Amino acid sequence: MMLRKPSGRRSLRAAAVAAGVAAVLVGVTACSNGPSGSGGSDRATLWGLTGTDQDTVLGPSLKDWNPANPKDQITGTFFQNDAYKTKIRTAVGAGSAPTIIYSWAGGTLNSYVKAGKVVDLTSQTASAKGKFLDSVWGQGVVDGKTYAVPMNATTPIMFYYNKDVLAKAHVEAPKTWDDILAAIPKLKAAGVAPFSLAGASKWPSLMWEEYLVDRVAGPGAFNKVMAGEKGAWSDPGIIKANTMIQQLVDAGAFVDGFASVTADSNADVALLYTGKAAMMLQGAWVMTTFKQQAADFAASGLGYTTFPAVSGGKGDPSDIVGNPSGYFSVSSAASKAQQASAIKYLTDGVFDKGYVDRMVKTGQVPPIQGIDSQISASGGDFGSKVYSLTKNAKNFQMSWDQALPPAQATALLTNLDQLFNKQITPKQFSDNMNQTIGQ
Repeated sequence: MMLRKPSGRRSLRAAAVAAGVAAVLVGVTACSNGPSGSGGSDRATLWGLTGTDQDTVLGPSLKDWNPANPKDQITGTFFQNDAYKTKIRTAVGAGSAPTIIYSWAGGTLNSYVKAGKVVDLTSQTASAKGKFLDSVWGQGVVDGKTYAVPMNATTPIMFYYNKDVLAKAHVEAPKTWDDILAAIPKLKAAGVAPFSLAGASKWPSLMWEEYLVDRVAGPGAFNKVMAGEKGAWSDPGIIKANTMIQQLVDAGAFVDGFASVTADSNADVALLYTGKAAMMLQGAWVMTTFKQQAADFAASGLGYTTFPAVSGGKGDPSDIVGNPSGYFSVSSAASKAQQASAIKYLTDGVFDKGYVDRMVKTGQVPPIQGIDSQISASGGDFGSKVYSLTKNAKNFQMSWDQALPPAQATALLTNLDQLFNKQITPKQFSDNMNQTIGQ
């Protein structure tokens, strides 16, 4: 879903662009950068994303790593998000991928594993596993074996609210689904939209789908979809969750014209901090936008929590959805020397002390065990909340449009858009999505 902040969440939802977009090659040492793919040199290579990862995470990490590890040099190349997705798909298919492959795990990682494109890292990373939060580490495991390790911040989807707007309407932050339904008429009577939603971007609507399906049906419902079970989208819990979504639409829960509101322009965020909307579901990454565009509001007027519970639902109220992290895998096409250097960097360099310190200092939340006090001291209340939710989650569901194979993910967003706009019924949604299983 995803970066956005940090790692490009909004851009993850854009359509892929031509692979010819120029990459920014970062020279991390005085010696030659070497080839961009795995072949032709025993110097390991890494492809990552421009923006936060390049500027505050990987770029500084490689500048520290290379002088200290002359026999295990890593050359970093950074791409715009959409250009990267096109280029890495081509490179992996052609056997010319970089030694260290960046992905969002999910369906992409599964396809790499099935095609034998990435190395089994189970034994080599066993000693590093314990430093990561369990809910995040597990996303890199396929069929009981580790093929990818976390490499950047955790960004769950948060339930945001405008404290002043709720107070003026005599509404408390909802803790249950019934609280949400009760708040809608009160907020409409006060002249504000209950929820901001960037419907034009489609993927923000998915956040409602993911949380409601979890709260109603539990993680098992989507796990059946991921397993390719016939008719999995017709799970009664999924149909009920989609009925609840249309119940919100019928009640006028979302801002008027939500189908024209975009996330790339931060229009949904602006509706919340200007008081035109009371609440919003969005990723942890939008906190940066709040701080940049409405610092006073971010400091004292913004509330945040997890998605409300649904009475009688199968999902644990501690479950969260979103982006557990970005992930690094090692290419099976790389030489043994390149693989060895890459594995050493993934176990010793990624999330070392400097790596973690830089992330926390810039407001990011590393998915690492035992850093509560560090997060509290540098990340403030919001960072502590994100860290606590991630640490205590019974289940952390990766954003569905990243977890699913590309064809299913595209169909999901299209059908979800039609569901929110009352163009199809919940049953039609399920019927349409069942046809995509196995694609």
